[in-house]
Amino acid sequence: MRILHTADWHFGRQLEGRDRRIEQVAFVDELCHIADEREVDLVLIAGDVYDSVNPPAWAEELFYDALERLSSEGRRGVVVIAGNHDQPERVRAAAPLATKHGIVLLGLPKEAPLLTQEASSERVQIVQGGPSWLEMKIPGCAANAVILALPYPSESRLKELLSESFTQEQMQLAFSERIAQLLADLSVHFREDTVNLVTSHLFVMGGKETDSERPIQIGGALTVSPQAFPKNADYVALGHLHRLQKLSDKPLVRYSGSPISYSFSEAGQSKAVVLVEVEPGQEVREEIIYLTSARPLARWRATEGIEQVERWLEEGRDAGAWIDLELHVSGVIDPAEFQRVRKLSDDFLKIQRVVVREEREEEEEQRVELTELTSDQLFKRFYERKRGAEPDEQLVALFQRLLAETGGEGEEE
Repeated sequence: MRILHTADWHFGRQLEGRDRRIEQVAFVDELCHIADEREVDLVLIAGDVYDSVNPPAWAEELFYDALERLSSEGRRGVVVIAGNHDQPERVRAAAPLATKHGIVLLGLPKEAPLLTQEASSERVQIVQGGPSWLEMKIPGCAANAVILALPYPSESRLKELLSESFTQEQMQLAFSERIAQLLADLSVHFREDTVNLVTSHLFVMGGKETDSERPIQIGGALTVSPQAFPKNADYVALGHLHRLQKLSDKPLVRYSGSPISYSFSEAGQSKAVVLVEVEPGQEVREEIIYLTSARPLARWRATEGIEQVERWLEEGRDAGAWIDLELHVSGVIDPAEFQRVRKLSDDFLKIQRVVVREEREEEEEQRVELTELTSDQLFKRFYERKRGAEPDEQLVALFQRLLAETGGEGEEE
């Protein structure tokens, strides 16, 4: 059985106010091409389909278009779980229709999949299942897949799922221990003659984060140990962390990462999906398939000023990438000149000015005793250091008024 693992699509997300719709559409095209070309039997989408609980209409249309194309008219299995960004009810809303096409949509940990009503050897069938698990029969595959599918288990959702089956003592265990116990209980559905899979949206200890993930744990409270996953699982497909990474070999535990870079902290990272081949009782074979549809992110640190930026553009450096530019200047930049820099390339998403003073100027400034400067002068010096420009008269007047309201200059207690 060939299984394609992807996660963290975040449809609807922007970068520094820039729409990523074109890249997200291109990703869907690339993913569907991979699934067809590599004759994938099952696609696992491990949460955060959308970037918010109320995504734009086009993002929902793109998601459903992707599901229809991936399902290949019901001949390929597709399993989708909700992540911490998704509204569970929105993810599972189309489940009655999706099941007819071999697509399983689960929003909450306690949900059970709908079973296939009409058996057909040419279409995917959900032959049995319960809360957070299912068994899927896929055309052309000798073995069925048993999947433990655990949508984002927040503390409250986990308690609701476990309240009837766990004792009070078990409910008081740490989050990781409860997840481990839950998965151990669910793993009784694994068999020696099935392909045994786990998919969830979790923060696993040892995983490397980026700035683009909004945390799902506070002080590590919702962190899960890599040992929490059943030893008899063949593959564990995770979502939440945006960096491609492997956390364990047996069982094979992986984050596929996001298909698109959503923060400049991900600059230089390669984006991918994971293809695994699994046969009951055999070693799992995996392949990383790197994606090319999205634009990469790059950080430029122009320590030589505007001339260096112009030279890099002429050389075609990081062509096609979105760019975060840190521009070093020796003094205040004229607003017109700064606007000219912005217009040099549409690829600049962020431009940060860094004022670098000459050593001689620094030495002269250090000779001035701060006690000899008025509050207005101190404010102007501070503002210029932080912003690279002098404050206007209106801002200075506002500072003076605030100063007066809080005690006035030169007053003693």
